[in-house]
Amino acid sequence: MNTATIRELAKSLTLIEQQRAIVVGLMLGDGHLETQNQGRTYRLKIEQSFGHREYVDWLYGQLGNLGQTPPRAREQTRVEKVNKKYGFNTLSLASLQFYGQLFYTRRDFIPRESRHNADYRNGEKVVPKMIGKLVTPLSLAVWFMDDGSIKSAHHRAKILNTQAFDSDSIENLRQMLATRFRIDVTLRKQKDGIQLYIPSTEIKKFVSLVEEYIVPSMRYKLS
Repeated sequence: MNTATIRELAKSLTLIEQQRAIVVGLMLGDGHLETQNQGRTYRLKIEQSFGHREYVDWLYGQLGNLGQTPPRAREQTRVEKVNKKYGFNTLSLASLQFYGQLFYTRRDFIPRESRHNADYRNGEKVVPKMIGKLVTPLSLAVWFMDDGSIKSAHHRAKILNTQAFDSDSIENLRQMLATRFRIDVTLRKQKDGIQLYIPSTEIKKFVSLVEEYIVPSMRYKLS
């Protein structure tokens, strides 16, 4: 398919309700939006460890009409260690602009001396105050599959790894869980940031919301 045809296809693509919920979950987790035209369009980039390929394939089944290339594996070398990754990208879409502008800081807030960095195009990922109006149980499930974990094999408590977010974003998430879903979480300080800790007293409510959406290979996070 030539470039002009792809551009015309991208203009016609819009997100259905279920896809919007998934994109929100990915923005809270490991998904990334990238722009190369000053925010007019964005593409969604999804990548996980190769062991989570069933989950990535499920995501592609939900979002695949927004892209052209199915998931593929690649090797990433860091400090002489090779990690195998698996993922896919969507096309650059105007329909993702809303999420790009909502979940990333404005680029003109970045100091001029830092604007030569590749990350300048996208800004820093944040959680907006209006997150409670966007999140659905499906969004929670995607977020949990992306960035959730169990505390240990001996505890029912769950953890949402929010260390990459700033303190305002984490507070927005805490308030969203409390007001939208009546789930009270606590903040758990780690060396690399702050996690959201779902205590055992809240687990039943949380699991009842997300369980039907968890893909088989990710169900170990619920055990």
